Amino acid sequence: MVRILYVDDEEDIREVVDIALSLDPELEVRLCDGGQAALEAAASWRPALILLDFMMPGMDGPATLARLREDPETANIPVVFVTARSARADVEHLISLGAAGVIAKPFDSMALSATVRDYLP
Repeated sequence: MVRILYVDDEEDIREVVDIALSLDPELEVRLCDGGQAALEAAASWRPALILLDFMMPGMDGPATLARLREDPETANIPVVFVTARSARADVEHLISLGAAGVIAKPFDSMALSATVRDYLP
């Protein structure tokens, strides 16, 4: 099983992603509602990939990514942002922060697992 951690403050979107990725029998999905929960889950659960929302209350996506990179236990986990902020400048900025890529919201839920697989190490 390939572990995918999905982080988003919006419950509806977490549910859609959970259902979409759970259709792939080789993916195991864990959900978090914010940056702090993501840091804890990433350190203990060791996902192969983290899908991270950009705009969240408290610790936003870029701040969460920075904290993940500071910890040797999570520094090398690829992070892909899932965000409505997908203009070229936004994508370039997120890549410059160390993101592996960006999946634009709204996304095609039926194609999400294939898109996610493209980012797996």
